[in-house]
This record gives sequence, structure tokens and C-alpha cells, in this order.
Amino acid sequence: MTPDSSSPLGVFDSGVGGLTVVRALRELLPNESIVYLGDTARTPYGSKGKETIQRYSLECAQFLQSQEIKLLVVACNTSSSFALDVLASHCPCPVIGTIEPAVRQALTVEGVKRVGVIGTKGTIKSGAYDEKLRGSRADLEIF
Repeated sequence: MTPDSSSPLGVFDSGVGGLTVVRALRELLPNESIVYLGDTARTPYGSKGKETIQRYSLECAQFLQSQEIKLLVVACNTSSSFALDVLASHCPCPVIGTIEPAVRQALTVEGVKRVGVIGTKGTIKSGAYDEKLRGSRADLEIF
């Protein structure tokens, strides 16, 4: 069966922090069904290598696809940093990560000149936030 408009949204995180994303989705989209996967057995992803993060992320996505989701929300910053492109190329549904929405939100603050990024070692090491922030505003000071 192919996902349709009545299919659920799929959300995954490497732990339980993604439940804040689920709460926000429920507030914004109260009529949507949501399937959440918290990979607490293998948390944290931030201390793992890129290939492992990609493999774990694909496994989470495959499970959620078996639930016939219509959209995949990657609520894990580390997976968003290292696996978003891989997920997008393997998933039949749209895939949304955390980095671009966070960067957009940070840049809405008028006069912002300094941005602090809090994340796992892996997220910070990936440079994903730096790349997106500097791509939007080369003058930003990023910590």
C-alpha cells in the first residue's frame, strides 16, 4: 500500500529528545497521526562514526516506512548532520531534518551577529550548522 494523506508522519531520534518535536507537531498539526521511534538502545549517535550513524538512520527510516508514513522527520541533529542526504535518496517520502529549520529560526533574530550551537561531538564535528549558517550569513560568529 502506498502512503496517502491519511498516512502518519514518521519521526525518529536517537533517544527521547525528539519527543519535543512530536509535541510541536501535535500543536501545529493536531489532526495528524504520528509514529515515533526513539532509538534508545543505541543512543547516543554523536559518539559514533558517520557510516554507523547512516546505517542506524536508514534502519530507523525503514521501520517507519513499514508503517506507511507520508513524511519522515529526522529529529536527531546527528542524523540530520550525517545521514539526511542518504535518507532522502532512500526514502520514497519527503525527509525533513533539524538543521535547516534551526538555522532559519536563528536568522530571524534581528541584528544577530553571534550564534551558539549546542550539540553532540558528532554534530559539532560535522560542521553542518556552520556550513548552513555561513552559507546564509558569512559575517556570523559561530560558537
